[in-house]
Amino acid sequence: MKENQPYQTQIFSSICSCLAVTSFLLLTAASTLAQPKAQGVSVSANEAARRVDILVDGRAFTSYIWPETQKKPVLFPLNASDGTPVTRGFPLDPRAGERVDHPHHAGLWFNYGDVNGVDFWNNSDTLKPEAQSKMGTVKHRRIVSTKSGKDSGELVVEMDWIMPNGKPILRETTRFVFRAGPNTRAVDRITSLTALDERVVFRDNKEGVIGMRVRRELEQPSKEPLVFTDASGKATAVAKLDNTGVSGEYLSSEGLKGDAVWGTRGRWTMLAGMVGQNPLVLAILDHPKNPGYPTYWHARGYGLFAANPLGQEVFSNGKEKLNLTLEPKQSVTFRHRLLILSGTGTSAQIDDQQKRFAAEVK
Repeated sequence: MKENQPYQTQIFSSICSCLAVTSFLLLTAASTLAQPKAQGVSVSANEAARRVDILVDGRAFTSYIWPETQKKPVLFPLNASDGTPVTRGFPLDPRAGERVDHPHHAGLWFNYGDVNGVDFWNNSDTLKPEAQSKMGTVKHRRIVSTKSGKDSGELVVEMDWIMPNGKPILRETTRFVFRAGPNTRAVDRITSLTALDERVVFRDNKEGVIGMRVRRELEQPSKEPLVFTDASGKATAVAKLDNTGVSGEYLSSEGLKGDAVWGTRGRWTMLAGMVGQNPLVLAILDHPKNPGYPTYWHARGYGLFAANPLGQEVFSNGKEKLNLTLEPKQSVTFRHRLLILSGTGTSAQIDDQQKRFAAEVK
């Protein structure tokens, strides 16, 4: 018996240790389950990671990010209430079967194609150095404030619009308001641009101003390969792909559908489609106080969904001209709301939402 006693003691000690570990894990699990689930809209900054994360009831809604690979801050990804991403993954987080054109189309962004003759819209890290040297860059400057809440959260940030010579020409202050409701997510982007030391002219250009690139299923089915040319004459081919599961269709406040929406005015435009078996609706709402209201729509079937009130000469074939101009220290404010609806939506519903937006935001 004495020879076996140490071995028995070891067995007993091991059993006790296992029981202790099991009890700890059970207690930890019970404690975790007992903790209340995070509720409301949380806005949490992580400047070291160059991001601000927005959660709804503990689930990812979107993130404001300013990665070094991007030439502007963006919201990416944007998720519906069930967690389905509505934005294209490329170039930040590519997914199989996506288009890989226009690498400057990432998430939801705000910039323009001609600011004192400089293109801010088409800049990306894929351009050759000599091309990048002629482009403008929007740089995150600082987080002014964050606010979390039960039904909404807010983020206020500052950015600089920087010319190719390194000189800031515009100071941007943007207030994001993130809202959540049953089967609904919404983002208000209220952007004020202030000219710094010189006169700033936004020459009429089709590339602008608030845009997003949607996931493949929300594109309109493509019938043929296409080639699109930017303001500098650079052509980008957009190939025809397999249209399986691709079901998006635009509808504007003026009743226009599909490709007919591009280059027309409207108080809002919606994009409806299916992701798997689930219907989704995206809508961008214009505001009566915006320059150029109601906006022109730069909405392409391949997935670029943008509102551009400043490209009037292009979209009107020369019948109109704006060339928005700011004198030094003068400011202009743009107000837009993005709706993400899990389910179907009617034009009457979106019309009501646009009127509500106009009343809520001054």
